[in-house]
Amino acid sequence: MSDSEQGLGAQTSDWPKALFYTALVFSIFQIITAAFHPVSTQVLRATHVGFLLLVVFLSYPALGKSRPWQPLAWVLGLAGMATAAYQWIFEADLIQRSGELTDSDMVIGIILIVLVFEAARRVMGIALPIICSIFLAYGLFGQYLPGDLMHRGYGVDQIINQLAFGTEGLYGTPTYVSATYIFLFILFGAFLEQAGMIKLFTDFAMGLFGHKLGGPAKVAVVSSAMMGTITGSGVANVVTTGQFTIPLMKRFGYRAAFAGGVESTSSMGSQIMPPIMGAVAFIMAETINVPFIEIAKAALLPALLYFSSVFWMVHLEAKRANLCGLPKDQCPNPWTAVKERWYLLIPLFILIYLLFSGRTPLFSGMVGLALTSIVILGSAIILKLPSNAMRIAFWIALGVLCAGFFQLGIAVVFGVIAILVAICWFIKGGKDTLLICLQALVDGARHAVPVGIACALVGVIIGIVSLTGIASTFASYILAIGQDNLFLSLVLTMLTCMVLGMGIPSIPNYIITSSIAAPALLDLGVPLIVSHMFVFYFGIMADLTPPVALACFAAAPIAKESGLKISLWAIRIAIAGFVIPFMAVYDPALMLQSDSWLAIGFVAIKATVGIGIWGVIFTGYLLQNLYWWERVLGFVAGASLILATPLSDEIGFGLALVFIVQHSLRARRLKRHNEQSE
Repeated sequence: MSDSEQGLGAQTSDWPKALFYTALVFSIFQIITAAFHPVSTQVLRATHVGFLLLVVFLSYPALGKSRPWQPLAWVLGLAGMATAAYQWIFEADLIQRSGELTDSDMVIGIILIVLVFEAARRVMGIALPIICSIFLAYGLFGQYLPGDLMHRGYGVDQIINQLAFGTEGLYGTPTYVSATYIFLFILFGAFLEQAGMIKLFTDFAMGLFGHKLGGPAKVAVVSSAMMGTITGSGVANVVTTGQFTIPLMKRFGYRAAFAGGVESTSSMGSQIMPPIMGAVAFIMAETINVPFIEIAKAALLPALLYFSSVFWMVHLEAKRANLCGLPKDQCPNPWTAVKERWYLLIPLFILIYLLFSGRTPLFSGMVGLALTSIVILGSAIILKLPSNAMRIAFWIALGVLCAGFFQLGIAVVFGVIAILVAICWFIKGGKDTLLICLQALVDGARHAVPVGIACALVGVIIGIVSLTGIASTFASYILAIGQDNLFLSLVLTMLTCMVLGMGIPSIPNYIITSSIAAPALLDLGVPLIVSHMFVFYFGIMADLTPPVALACFAAAPIAKESGLKISLWAIRIAIAGFVIPFMAVYDPALMLQSDSWLAIGFVAIKATVGIGIWGVIFTGYLLQNLYWWERVLGFVAGASLILATPLSDEIGFGLALVFIVQHSLRARRLKRHNEQSE
């Protein structure tokens, strides 16, 4: 997201009217198509990309940070919409002559590919377009390469047909998921943010942990984990909760780099935090054709371990530096915060229930979004009612009307919303609530742009990979190594994810590595969900890893510290994120891929002890500062618990016990000695 005061980076209230209304129409189009399915999925994908291109060219300049030159912006933006109109108007003809392109098809296809590349460059920088250009060049000229990399050769028309028409290129699965699930969930998060959900989460976390040892940093961890339930975007999470938590941590004595590292690590964890998780989870569910709930279940235990580990690191650092929390009287009452805004939790709980009861993400997201808007509009009206009895009756009436949705369809909910909008229009203060809803619709479109453009552009990679079969060549290299050493294959896959992640967000990173590396892990015997979660995790960790570390550089201006220093702290704090994927490969019970609760319980305990001890050695403190040999002992104990070789668990638990007992005795002796010397 641009940090400038122009384009999408500016407040939506400061946008030019044309951009504001374009974004508004974009959101309305997405809601109508999600609710009523008036067009085919091909037209939906094409129109989604058309709107993305229009919004990008109206808001991002070719160079610099000033407002784009409007005549050219409109030409490029409307050219993008024209490619969508072409798919819509000539849909039947395109299906009938599938694979046989006319001259006009070629022109539209080339325009679409060029515009998507340019839009991605403006939004995300040059890294992802370069990677996609390499794949495009491979599709065009790969027949001239030596050895296994050579393919049979494809004409320009075949490449354009693959990328610009059909569902294996720019309009592939990622674009479909962006146009359906992702957009709805981003809108859902935008509505909750506008309604004050961020304040509810931060006040609740402040009330529970603000006065504890290291309270401000614990607030950052907890509020970011809670924010992850509605946003699922790491960098956006840094920018929202970080504005509050990073200065608070610094004020209470945490080093700027540590404060930025805590916020970055916690925020990136939001993408692995069920129930909503990040956009990647929806793409993964669609890619491997499993219900979304299976992805959420697999992520649950690792997410809890990840946040527990970050919380533990924060606690140890606070103990080491003796950093106290806020005075209790300066912390809000957590239950008062819930009491004031409890109604915002209703859509979230219903959304979670629907997702976990087996409903599709599209259905669940639509219901969650509709309920959120009803709650926002209804709460504005209810304040005008004179008695509690009338307020209760109003909520019950709304509930009964909404229940009709399950019998009579989505039109009932739209009818309820229309009635509430009409009432808000006429009551005092109601227009402010309607403005909040408008801002949320526009904000949703704003947040969807970087995700959608990334999803469209990585279609180039998916299209070329499926056309040429390069994935099987890459997989065969990893398999050749993995036949002798699975660990080495995992490290190679991890490094691939990390290198790719240096310049691109986690969504395209996952799509690239899952199409190339995940099949190799599957062939090595790693379960399907675990192999995809492995590449997903390291795509996220890449946002914390030097030299690029997107999340850390987003935190840098808030912390007033260099992104590199924040990144070095972040990878220490996020040690669990690097360990858990390896543990899950060797013991899939960690991702609930087991029928035995005993096996799941054992691996959870093992992971907790191993990660806990590594947290101690990376902080260098438990009850006292560690000696160098204690760090070595702790490292070996943690590594033994993470490995899955014969006797490694027994050795790990034994060394962990020795580590804890001797350190406790040493700390007690030192404390007694200090007391006597006083």
